[in-house]
Amino acid sequence: MLRGALPAAFAIAMGVLVGAVQGGRPLIVPLAFAGAVFIVLQVLAPVHQALSANLGDRTAAWLYDRLTEACIAPPGMGHLENPALANDLVVARDFDLGMTGPPLFISMDFIAGGLVELIGGLACALVLFGYRWWAPLALAGSWLATHWLLRESGVWYDRNTPPVRAAQRDAEYAYRLAVDPGPAKEVRLFGLADWVLERFVARRTLLHRLQYDATRLREQPLVWSTVLVVAANVLVFWMLARDASSGRISLGALVVFAQAAVGVSMIAFGGLNWALNGAAAPVAAVLRLEGAMRPSGTLAPGIRLALGMPAHEIRFRDVTFAYPGGAPVLEHFDLVIPAGSSMAIVGQNGAGKTTLAKLLCRLYDPQAGAIEVDGIDLREIAIDAWRERVAAVFQDFIRFELPLRDNVAPNGAPDDLIYAALEAAGASRLARLDTVLARGYDDGTDLSGGQWQRVALARALCGVARGAGLVLLDEPTAQLDVRGEAEIFDRILTATRRSTTLLISHRFSTVRHANRICVLEHGRVVELGSHDELIALGGRYRTMFDLQAKRFAVVEGEEGMTYDVLA
Repeated sequence: MLRGALPAAFAIAMGVLVGAVQGGRPLIVPLAFAGAVFIVLQVLAPVHQALSANLGDRTAAWLYDRLTEACIAPPGMGHLENPALANDLVVARDFDLGMTGPPLFISMDFIAGGLVELIGGLACALVLFGYRWWAPLALAGSWLATHWLLRESGVWYDRNTPPVRAAQRDAEYAYRLAVDPGPAKEVRLFGLADWVLERFVARRTLLHRLQYDATRLREQPLVWSTVLVVAANVLVFWMLARDASSGRISLGALVVFAQAAVGVSMIAFGGLNWALNGAAAPVAAVLRLEGAMRPSGTLAPGIRLALGMPAHEIRFRDVTFAYPGGAPVLEHFDLVIPAGSSMAIVGQNGAGKTTLAKLLCRLYDPQAGAIEVDGIDLREIAIDAWRERVAAVFQDFIRFELPLRDNVAPNGAPDDLIYAALEAAGASRLARLDTVLARGYDDGTDLSGGQWQRVALARALCGVARGAGLVLLDEPTAQLDVRGEAEIFDRILTATRRSTTLLISHRFSTVRHANRICVLEHGRVVELGSHDELIALGGRYRTMFDLQAKRFAVVEGEEGMTYDVLA
């Protein structure tokens, strides 16, 4: 507001100074007034720029806080895997990285500068009321009309169309391939660096072209804007020249009103519309996500306690489940897992194995049917109380950039329990408990894939030692070699012998140790029994077992011996 008013004040100061010179009056006060206004104008500009950047950073932090809370607050995870929310999530997550527009500290500076000019133009228009009542209306009206006539060039209305979303998604994908360490090996190994760069540049160029096509200046509005602005300025300046030449206004007044007439042009259409629109997109995305994520990730809270569960059995009763926007993964699914036993789940990819683990963790609720624990619907049990009874190792387990102690026991545990869990997982010699498992920290270290998997196993075993009654192991030894797998799985079975264990694995050398084995196909149980029973049955399990066993068979002529690891 102050910066916007100062140009009008400076015009008045210069008019007073010129009038004093023309009238032969003392110049000290007019010069001091003009100098003070000029100095304040120069000082406020960098201060305002710093404040704008700071406000942009604070706004970005506020948005990230809102987004983080919206993502983490729901007890389920349906909102994070909902395709309908994916585009807003990308816009909201990466808005300050310059991927979907300028960072907010830059946008806020644009907005601040645009507002200063708009206020300055209006202030100059107010000064013009001292000349003629119609002059500010004509000039301000013509410049304001440019905002309406040229609005299409400032607002990208169709940023959510399928072509735009596809180009944005592809650009982000190529960007992640370039900057994330995970894909780096294969990008370089297969010589894909140029392909990644070309893909990124092509998609970003396409985004710019789509934006340009949607917001380019139209010929007719541009012509009308020019006609209105030229006509209004010609009229006002012609009247000023006429009145000055006829003596109706003094030279000082002419200086004031002429500068004010020029200053009204600051109202003109400029970067304000574009900056406001760009900065508003992530805000709108965050606010939409706040409204959509909570119901999408909400689960029935439940009120029952879970002490001692499961004591008898876990039963899937006619369960049907589908992920948001997808086809059913489980359909009329029935299965009983006796408490205190171990059950292995096998089947082809997409059969629904990991989905069972997510449902048992209550990350989702089924759309039909029920999961019952000791005869009680899982939805009636308090979520936190039930999850305290569950220990799990997922195939995409998390790698905390924290000390080893916190990786094994995120909620805290005595050191002796942590050491015992690490010993049972074969990870007792990886690092000291206070060593941060990330190389970016002082004295930090990173681990191999197999070592990380042992840490994840230790985390689950620590949960068992603290009383977890259900252990979910989703490909728990996928990154271990056969020898390490055989060694560690015996330890896992020993540590979890009093718990109910659900094992998901493609390795039949591990699966065969389970009390019962369930074969899934298209979301349904097709075979169920012990290893010996299913081998004798000669069905799907036997076929899969034999196919995998062939990989371990070594021809006698090649090695001088014949053995089968699985046997």
